[in-house]
Amino acid sequence: MKSIFFLCLLTGTVLAQSPAKRPIVPSDILRLQNITDPQVSPDGQWVAYTLSSVDKDKDKRNSDVWMISWDGKQSVQLTSSPDGESSPRWSPDGRFLSFVATRNGDKDSQLWLLDRRGGEGKKLTDLKGELEEYEWAPNSKTVALVIRDKDYSDSAKTKIRTPYVIDRHHFKEDRKGYLDRRAAHLYLFDVESKKLDTLTAGTYDETAPVWSPDSKQIAFVSNRTADPDKNENTDLFVIEARTKAPMKQLTTWAGTDNNPVWSPDGTQIAYLRSTASTNFIMYDQPVLAVISADGGEPKLVSAALDRPVRNPRWSVDGKSIAVLVDDDRRTYVGAYELASGKLNRVAHDDCAYADLEQNPKGGWATLMSKPQLPAELYAVENGNVRRLTTIQDAFVAPLQLATVEGFTSRSKDGTQVENMLFKPANASAGQKMPTILFIHGGPVGQDNFGFDLSRQILAGGGYVVAGVNYRGSSGRGLAFCKAIYGDWGNKEVADILGATDYLVAKGIADPAKLGIGGWSYGGILTNYTIATDQRFKAAASGAGSSLQMTMYGSDQYVNQYENELGTPWKNTDKWLKVSYPFLKADRIKTPTQFMGGEKDFNVPIAGSEQMYQALKSLGVPTQLIVYPGQFHGLSVPSYQTDRFDRYLKWFDQYLKTSVAVLGSGK
Repeated sequence: MKSIFFLCLLTGTVLAQSPAKRPIVPSDILRLQNITDPQVSPDGQWVAYTLSSVDKDKDKRNSDVWMISWDGKQSVQLTSSPDGESSPRWSPDGRFLSFVATRNGDKDSQLWLLDRRGGEGKKLTDLKGELEEYEWAPNSKTVALVIRDKDYSDSAKTKIRTPYVIDRHHFKEDRKGYLDRRAAHLYLFDVESKKLDTLTAGTYDETAPVWSPDSKQIAFVSNRTADPDKNENTDLFVIEARTKAPMKQLTTWAGTDNNPVWSPDGTQIAYLRSTASTNFIMYDQPVLAVISADGGEPKLVSAALDRPVRNPRWSVDGKSIAVLVDDDRRTYVGAYELASGKLNRVAHDDCAYADLEQNPKGGWATLMSKPQLPAELYAVENGNVRRLTTIQDAFVAPLQLATVEGFTSRSKDGTQVENMLFKPANASAGQKMPTILFIHGGPVGQDNFGFDLSRQILAGGGYVVAGVNYRGSSGRGLAFCKAIYGDWGNKEVADILGATDYLVAKGIADPAKLGIGGWSYGGILTNYTIATDQRFKAAASGAGSSLQMTMYGSDQYVNQYENELGTPWKNTDKWLKVSYPFLKADRIKTPTQFMGGEKDFNVPIAGSEQMYQALKSLGVPTQLIVYPGQFHGLSVPSYQTDRFDRYLKWFDQYLKTSVAVLGSGK
């Protein structure tokens, strides 16, 4: 030791030992900051965005508005209220940055303004109702607002709420609760005079307002069928920006038309159209379409792609439309040349892009995440991708994250399935390890090369973790997505078991230490799988269901049920078939942990309670965790960490991982 010390003195060097990296643990959820909603300034020099972080004392997330210069050299926090701010939007003249906040005792969210010349934020509106969306007119004089009518039904002077009076077909929805007849309408707000004018009225909802470049018209989305509760037939409409103006319907597709965006010259509107024209549209992939602002037959730009596209954005010259494309575990930025119909890949790699906003000077602002890096802001210009923010560096710096790779498996019927594999960073080559099949929800969606916090945390606990893009997932074409229509728990389970067989055959997974879990449809598939195959030694089913017949009228999916399965009293056999995890619960031998949110109207907690009760009666080790006041997605940070703590304890108990050897920190 002395010789080393004197050597350092003689040479003038300092021996610094870098801190050892550690596996990720559930409490790291509290350190993760989330970037959302990038918005480019009219001069192209700044990108505003929201950044949310956890307030540990209040046990909640709080979002603030920030901005970063286009060259990435300057970063400025614009708001710091404990109430939180969202939806930053630049006024087109560049003078203001607006945002939505509920401050100073307001019960309803209001629009606030930050003057770029300096000063504190000022409240712009005093709305009576729920502000759901807003959009600046290009002339910066008027703002289009979407406001849901105020709820005056509860006028009781005591804390006892008046009864809910319901007469709708679709009468409940997660987070919103029981649905009444209040509609969301368009309003015009004059920034200078603060006058609010009604643009639409009636019993229908209007959403997604976008201004024409000359500030004279607004395109929007609405379902004007006889009973919108019974279908998803949204269309595009155009209305002049003046009170009592008539509206014009542009589209007549029986499916969904949404996400309108005006061309720079105001002659065309790009939008997303569903592939299917049925009443219920889940197993679908949106197609980029363009229609004249005067109406007529639309041009289906991406129909031949057979991949879902989203976030359509016109180029500055109006000659192309950029989109995000979900394709086989990746999401890339593409741009369609309107003249030729050619799709150019603008930015692509083993990563996942999310969100896309045009820079008026050329290029795009986007969010992108990689397998070992949560989402950051990037600039895409001239075929190059340039990172703007470095917010996540502090999060990943102390962590030893799992290595991530793709793998291909085949199911018993020969179907090829593309999956994701997470290996603990310190796993020995060739070592058979405890393995968890952690199944994504949806079912429409895909596991991809973006950052996956859930699977990283499970891998940090010393497990190989696999994400299976079973049939029903997106990114592999419409036929692959629709393959499970009306036939739940069949092909998906075959795909999960095929991936399991692959991992065992390759010497990756220890066949004696297999676990399975998931949330939402991932929880449902967990139930289906353990009722089909007894090889799994532990399971964690979150926000799932099994006795599907009891979900009719209990959750928010009445349209799906009636269109995909039919009504229970007419198609009883089909309902019983898809309810087999509960009806054949005596086949389940896997110790299973069930979880859910107390107020979940998406997949009500009853689905987990039923399975818990069944396994309890059968003597199979089981546990039920109910998170108070939570909806389908857990929002309280301490509950989020608790969920993964319980996952790891449950799997550790039954899969008996060598935690000390793997260095999980436990």
